[in-house]
Amino acid sequence: MERDPVIRLLLVDDDPLVRRGLSLILGGERDIEIVGEAADGVEAEIATRDLAPDVVLMDVRMPVQDGVTTAESLLQRPDPPAIIMLTTFHVDDLVLRALAAGVSGYILKDAAPDKVIAAIRSVSDGEPVMSPTVARQVITAATAGTADGAARERARAALDVLTPRELDVAVEISRGASNAEIAARLFISVATVKATVTRIFLKLETDNRVTIALRIRDAGLP
Repeated sequence: MERDPVIRLLLVDDDPLVRRGLSLILGGERDIEIVGEAADGVEAEIATRDLAPDVVLMDVRMPVQDGVTTAESLLQRPDPPAIIMLTTFHVDDLVLRALAAGVSGYILKDAAPDKVIAAIRSVSDGEPVMSPTVARQVITAATAGTADGAARERARAALDVLTPRELDVAVEISRGASNAEIAARLFISVATVKATVTRIFLKLETDNRVTIALRIRDAGLP
């Protein structure tokens, strides 16, 4: 999908220093325009309605209304923005709820500036983003437990559409591996991994790695 020349961005965080820091990081990018800020989820809903941002960069935990509840509400709108959640190292049920709601990305608050900028551009292009560190924690939390026989058969049937190479990549994803790690383990290029992940997303009708990890777990694969 071709991205518009300028990405309209809304910053949402209850800490004014965090918003200021993000403004300084992002303000010099020619293709990113910060159209507004909000200090909680209620303000974010109003700002999204009034300012029509392309991307919302939002803290998970905020007073008045948390980021996950806000994301769930925004993503029910007819033309929702892409949403990137800002999180700390800890992953809990809020993270899993947000992924289930359909947020476009999760990045750590201490991520390098170039990672934040790249994430905004990626989700604007329709490509989900998740910090590898967050991905590992989310996948570990999401894949705890085992599936019953019926769920196992459904998962295996769903995975039958994958080629052997795609299945190898899916298994590595379920282990929380980044694209670079998958490339090294399977002796293929990062570009090949990216293309393979895209095909897996299309075939399994998903846009995030956690769903793939759940399918692998339910199928009883290593």
